[in-house]
Amino acid sequence: MLRQESSGFRGWLRYRLPKYPEIGVLVGFLVVFISFSIVAKWFLTLESLGAILTIGAELGIVAAGVSFLMICGEFDLSVGSVLGLSSMLFAMLANTGLNPMIALVICLALASLMGLMNGIIVVKANISSFIVTLGTMMLWRGVVLAISGGFPIVFAPPCAVKDVLSGRFAEYFRTSTLWFVAITLILAIILNRTPYGNRVFAAGGNRKVAKALGVNVNRVKLISFTLSGILAGFAGCVQFSRFGSVDALRGTGVELEAIASAVIGGTLLTGGYGSLVGTFFGALLIGMVRSGLVMAGAPAYWYRAFIGVILIIAVIINTKVRSFAIK
Repeated sequence: MLRQESSGFRGWLRYRLPKYPEIGVLVGFLVVFISFSIVAKWFLTLESLGAILTIGAELGIVAAGVSFLMICGEFDLSVGSVLGLSSMLFAMLANTGLNPMIALVICLALASLMGLMNGIIVVKANISSFIVTLGTMMLWRGVVLAISGGFPIVFAPPCAVKDVLSGRFAEYFRTSTLWFVAITLILAIILNRTPYGNRVFAAGGNRKVAKALGVNVNRVKLISFTLSGILAGFAGCVQFSRFGSVDALRGTGVELEAIASAVIGGTLLTGGYGSLVGTFFGALLIGMVRSGLVMAGAPAYWYRAFIGVILIIAVIINTKVRSFAIK
């Protein structure tokens, strides 16, 4: 009897765990939240919650596009540089007196073209996306340094676009959080409730089988690369709206944090499996760690180490869950 119950529970886990990749990050999120609530005096305040949501939202917007692309079986290491270049261009255009809304549209168009360029090179030249986007990461960072001369650019005058992108509401919270939630919901619905979402999973899971089923794998990858670029560009404009300034190093390291958010959220590095909801909480978890360590009085260098440990644990758990499911 006991053996039958154990077998039934194991069967339930085999069905549920693969279906909901975000289960692991939700457990981790709660553990970290409770831990910081105990050790950090000011952690459970509205101001702290607002800071966590702001940090998580700006990272999560980028991570949503990166996660979508990873499920499709590809990587984008250029998102940090795309974010920096879009933010720099937005500042420069706004300072010329151009309507900020037009400046925003131009920046998003440029970011989408940068993402599309990555996709075209990967698809047409059949080169690893890791190598291609590593190259474009350095290319766009060089462009940022060249056009800025290494100096920061400031845009002080208030404008409606800045308020829409990252303005305050309810005192401690910013509109970037609303954008983050909306983007996650839209992409999650597309991924899980539409035929195109099925094509994304198929393209990342087994390319040959996907082609045999009539999936235009190259088109799916091009769209996913473009999406990754445009979301990175949008995040850059959101960040600039919050700070009112941008420097040549803006976005450095974001690509790794975005990938970490996706992996922590249950997305496999091999493609074909993942969750936008998991990535949502993965980004918030990273934001919570960054903010929580500061409030706990921990040294700044602990942040990278802490995220590294969480990432390794997440990869191990994801691998074990996947193996458990197919046994």
